[in-house]
Amino acid sequence: MSREHAGPGPRPGIRQVAARAGVAVGTVSAYLNHPDRVSPERARRIAEAIDELGFVPSSAGRQLRLGVSSLIGYLSPDVSNPHFSEIAQEVEYRAERLGMTVFFAHSHGDREREDAYLEAFEQRQVRGLLVSSFQPIEDRLAAMRERGTPSVLVGRRACDPRQPSVSIDDVSGGRQAGEHLVGNGCRRLAFVGGPLPVQQVADRLEGARQAAGAADAALEVIEVGERSIAAGRAVGAALAARPAGERPDGVFAANDVLALGILQALVGGGVAVPAQLALVGYDDNEFAEASLIPLTSVRARHEDFGAAAVDLLFDAIERGTSGTHDGPAARVFEPQLIARASSRRTP
Repeated sequence: MSREHAGPGPRPGIRQVAARAGVAVGTVSAYLNHPDRVSPERARRIAEAIDELGFVPSSAGRQLRLGVSSLIGYLSPDVSNPHFSEIAQEVEYRAERLGMTVFFAHSHGDREREDAYLEAFEQRQVRGLLVSSFQPIEDRLAAMRERGTPSVLVGRRACDPRQPSVSIDDVSGGRQAGEHLVGNGCRRLAFVGGPLPVQQVADRLEGARQAAGAADAALEVIEVGERSIAAGRAVGAALAARPAGERPDGVFAANDVLALGILQALVGGGVAVPAQLALVGYDDNEFAEASLIPLTSVRARHEDFGAAAVDLLFDAIERGTSGTHDGPAARVFEPQLIARASSRRTP
């Protein structure tokens, strides 16, 4: 079949494809990004229209709106944490499959850097934003949404029902960690994490408190200013310096980076792990299993966590394109404790 735009001239766009196929523009964008959501008959008509017109999308995402950027922004708080690096990789792979390019920025948990990057993303007219933040940020995202830039909050469930989010049930994860330690004979538990106002940290602590309370076990809270290897080493050294009877026999760290620092200092200080102190981390990053003493950890995400965030963002973009308003989604993933040598005690 001959194409109408084989020679020089303006490229046909998504609106021309929609007109030729007799469907809405939003249906064409859905066909380009989520073909499984389009009926076979409409998909056939769109495919024929694309062939007849010689329509070649430079990227699926760019064709969501004519003349609008095919870029999305991803703002992460901590590039040094393997957990965030793994999510970023998943986001990049999924976005590439949908024809989008991702610009990454790292705030390092600093609010001024975070605000500056959000402003820069908006000035560059990105199609949408994925935002992971330790700070309250929903008001800022709502203002950007009103100006036409949709977003997905990553890693924490949104309070505003209009704000899409992808998160982990961290209360459940903390409870699983506490129950695991109690189930391995621990009665003097300690939670290491911080800053405590950070929602994810607070939720993990709440879960641990529930498990300790149900088992009538003690729970000590050791707050740290940052969840880093260095902070973990400092806590581990302090615990190792305590008399054995004053030391917790089970420690739950708010992330694996902290836990690995604690583990290094405990082993260096002569504390037997897990015989004298059982240890559990959170996130199940790539170094947890590879540690000298493999680390028990709460696997805080599934393989499609990053992909789910990108898909939610595309749904928000498509709603803006088609004019439909089905409302955003909040996806909450259930974590899973992965037991390894750092907490398993021989009966």
